[in-house]
This record gives sequence, structure tokens and C-alpha cells, in this order.
Amino acid sequence: MKSLFITLALLGANFSYSQKNIDTQNGSWWMYFGNHKFSEKLSLHTEYQFRRNDFASYWQQSLMRVGLDYHFNKENSATAGYGWIVSFPYGKQPIQVQTTEHRIWQQFINQSNSGRFYFHHRYRLEERFIENARLDSNNVKIVDGYKFRQRARYRFLVTIPITNKKMEDNTLFFSAYEEVFLGFGKGIGKNILDQNRLFFGLGWRFNKQFNLQAGYLNQFIVKSDGINMERNHQFQAAVTYNFDFTKKRE
Repeated sequence: MKSLFITLALLGANFSYSQKNIDTQNGSWWMYFGNHKFSEKLSLHTEYQFRRNDFASYWQQSLMRVGLDYHFNKENSATAGYGWIVSFPYGKQPIQVQTTEHRIWQQFINQSNSGRFYFHHRYRLEERFIENARLDSNNVKIVDGYKFRQRARYRFLVTIPITNKKMEDNTLFFSAYEEVFLGFGKGIGKNILDQNRLFFGLGWRFNKQFNLQAGYLNQFIVKSDGINMERNHQFQAAVTYNFDFTKKRE
């Protein structure tokens, strides 16, 4: 597992340094996550991300995801779901027109801990249906069907409690992750590497259902032509709130 992570990280690093025409920008991502348990094995995943460019001045992307989680045990779970994503023209390398994407996704998560270190491996597949959109001579958006793309993602996350020896209520914690996005199948263009993300930040766990965290995200994006790229410095803030509908209410 460690060798897979190192290989993917090096692939992202080597690719980023071997190319040119990299534009640097800044932005902010404001996010909500919730996994709402309604049986021992099943829960509902909910998520919304409000992504902005030039810190918070302009739209970058609006992203909503829902999914059904199946929990094999406390360490392993699988999810399948749907995503609705709207991407906007922004920055120095804008897309031509605002574009909507319908996304089907599946993932497997494995969690473990060793002492104060909590590890989280996420493997995700995405089937993406992206508007084949353009502007006509009158600057009117024209949609000519959808283009189909496939992508695999792997994220390694580590969380370390700071004010307590383990992750429990009222704990300040540090978290960091590396995530690599790889395109595959038809239509991926001249590049396999789609994105690489590196994050680190601090959070506060109020209880098992509720935490807040904020930090820095370095997002490296490779465009389909394999030449133009973005390095986005993002402020990232997230709230997680999980409802447990299996508990009896008085």
C-alpha cells in the first residue's frame, strides 16, 4: 500500500515538473459532508462544495454528491452514488462556457490506526457525462450531447489528535492528505494524470457526529491538451455533521 502511494505521488510530482505553461491562481473551497446512519450496515452520504476563484470573488465550481454507503465493519465501507457538478469559466485558462456534468461514482474506504496516527485510504472510480458545450457566433450556449470520461482516484489521509492521545470528543487534530486522479479509457487526451491534490490543516472534533476543519490545499490540474496546467492555492474549510437515525429519540 505504501509503495502504491509513493508511486502515484512521484508520478504527480514528476509530471508537474516536466511540463510548461503552468498558471498559478488562488481560491477557496467551502464544503459540507455528512454520512447519515439509518441501520447497522447502511448510511446516506451527502455532500456539497462551494468552490470559488480569486479567493472568493468568482465561481470555480459547484459540486453536489449523494450516495449509499454499505459498512462491512468499522474499518471498511463501500459507496455508490451520483454527482451533479457545474464548472464555470475562471482564471487564466478558462473553459469556453459554463458546463454541467452528471457523474456516477463508486468508492471503497479502509480505515485503521496505529497509536496516535489514524489512516484512511479511499479508492474511487468515476464515470463522467460532461456537456459537449460551446458558444455559437451570437455567444449563445449550444449543447451537442455529452462526452463520456472515466477517472480513477486514490487518496491517502492521515489524522493525528493533538490535545488528546486519541480521537475523542473535544479534540484538536491535524490532518493531511495526498490524492491522485488518473484518467483512463477513451477520450482522455494527451495526459493520464488529471489532477494531484495535497492538503494539510487543523480541525476540531466536537463529537463523533460533528467536526470542523480548515487548511491549505495545493491543487494541480492538467488540461486535456497535456500542455496547459493550473496550480491553485486554495483555502479549504469543511464542516462534517452526521445524523444517526438508529438512535432512539425521547
